[in-house]
Amino acid sequence: MLANTSWPTLVGMTVRRSDATRAAILAAARDRFAADGYDRATIRAIAKDARIDPSMVMRYFGSKDGLFAAAVALDLRLPDLTRVSRDEVGRTLVGHFLGLWEENEELTAVLRVGATNEAGAERMQGIFRDQLLPVARQVCPDPEQVPARAALCAAQLLGLALTRYVLRLPPARALTPEELVAWLGPTVQRYLTAPSP
Repeated sequence: MLANTSWPTLVGMTVRRSDATRAAILAAARDRFAADGYDRATIRAIAKDARIDPSMVMRYFGSKDGLFAAAVALDLRLPDLTRVSRDEVGRTLVGHFLGLWEENEELTAVLRVGATNEAGAERMQGIFRDQLLPVARQVCPDPEQVPARAALCAAQLLGLALTRYVLRLPPARALTPEELVAWLGPTVQRYLTAPSP
């Protein structure tokens, strides 16, 4: 059978199998990091979940840190706030983040790990620096205040995520997305666009 199979076909089959293995490892890692946190998630457990040998995890990602970085490479797909009415900036951001949290277990994994592990904290800092700061820069009235205002927004949004998706506090879970946008939107709006206190 192999004698009749062309070299490009064999390479293509190997690449597809390699991509499938990598995807299975990443899916298992995301689930395990979300459930167990960084410290308790083990390469052995992740490999078992992916139904592969632990050495394959190391072959693809080199280390647990490398696997974590690949598993939680998040693009928050933040909206371009220059295209949003200035009065709707806060509501837009809160609604966007709620949509992400509702559909994306990776964010829960990053938050859990970021609160308890240096590698996770570094990942969260990178997301803040590379994704949230540029968005805050679009609407902040004073360029020097962008980092502080973005940090206040992050505190509000991560606090919501912690109480609703990690700690799963019943009152935080009971609020509808519309109620959360109504409550938190004006606060985030003030952080980003109000005159300095």
